[in-house]
Amino acid sequence: MSGYKIIDMATVLMGPVTTQIFGDYGADVIKIESPSGDIMRHAGVSKSRGMGSMYLSTGRNKRSLVLDIKRPEGKAALLKLCETGDVFIHNVRPDAMRRAGLHYEAIREVNPRIIYVSLVGFGEGGRYANRPAFDDIIQGVTGIASLALRTGRPEAAYVPWNVADRITGITAAHATLAALLMRTRTGKGQSVEVPMFETVTQMVLGDHMAGMIYVPQHGESGYGRLLTPGRRPYKTLDGYFVATPYTDKQFRAVLAAVGREDEMASNPILVDLQARQQHWPEIYELLAAIMATKTTAEWTDICHRGHVPSTPVSSLEDVVDDPHLRDVGLFVDTQHPTEGTIREMRPTTRWSDADVSIRRHAPTFGEHSVEILREAGFDEAAIAFMVDSGATVDGAPGHRKEPGA
Repeated sequence: MSGYKIIDMATVLMGPVTTQIFGDYGADVIKIESPSGDIMRHAGVSKSRGMGSMYLSTGRNKRSLVLDIKRPEGKAALLKLCETGDVFIHNVRPDAMRRAGLHYEAIREVNPRIIYVSLVGFGEGGRYANRPAFDDIIQGVTGIASLALRTGRPEAAYVPWNVADRITGITAAHATLAALLMRTRTGKGQSVEVPMFETVTQMVLGDHMAGMIYVPQHGESGYGRLLTPGRRPYKTLDGYFVATPYTDKQFRAVLAAVGREDEMASNPILVDLQARQQHWPEIYELLAAIMATKTTAEWTDICHRGHVPSTPVSSLEDVVDDPHLRDVGLFVDTQHPTEGTIREMRPTTRWSDADVSIRRHAPTFGEHSVEILREAGFDEAAIAFMVDSGATVDGAPGHRKEPGA
């Protein structure tokens, strides 16, 4: 995406995930921040104010420009940037963008070719359209939180990572790339809405629509194997282990390890894949009892020799120290100008003829404000006026300020 300019007015996590992908692909991502800064700067662990661990992860390959769009000169500067931008992306509620005069029609007036991407909680046209949405809200309304109850757990529960934000952010990235491809063929820009509720609902029901896919309904909702209470890592003598024997040969290898290989023929729920598909609760119960008889290391060896898909359960610390991830160089130690040495994760895709890499550190607050405004054609007097008025912040090295200061 070298040569593409992304005007990034997205905050928190969903939008920044999208624009991190664009930055990794080589686009010039200009992160527009209000004078109070992106709230995600304060998420996670931090050594200095406004440079939290989650921001250090999603803020790479971007430049930071502070603009107070409530001030006329700040809004004018944003519109000036949009004149030469390829994509304008935000996650502000549509009504607020209309009030600010930054809705699609307003941006299209200054640049008819721009791709205007709105990341919203709920799609326009529905009764929830202007409700606020966060990851927990979407996990609740899409049924994710209720799935724990379907597996026999006593309480509803969230997936303990920002699954809704990240899925929607990735969806927005490929939708935007498709819109840019369309523009190369038609010459026209357009507005693209990416709603969290609808996006995550499609993901959840892709697995769990089941009998509801038929009209009238034919059978229960939910994919039985995923909702079986016993589908969880198995307790071994000294830890936890994941094994997914699927073929007859793999099941036979597991049973043989505890002297029960004959059950493949004698137990009707084990005889073939079709039988096992109808008896997942009993299968998981059987496997749990078998796994409890040996150590994790023993099962690792047994499953490796029997070509059974398996792995010990890793802690977060184990993942960071995983030998495969070391082999492929996923983790890269880089030098951040204010935070020192940080451990980053390179883009996971590999390209034969493209530079998809970490090229810029996560910027400090307003680090590139003056640089970007100069590139946009503002003279020194106009930039100085904007700094003095508070419409922007000069956060370049030697002038560093913290968000809200």
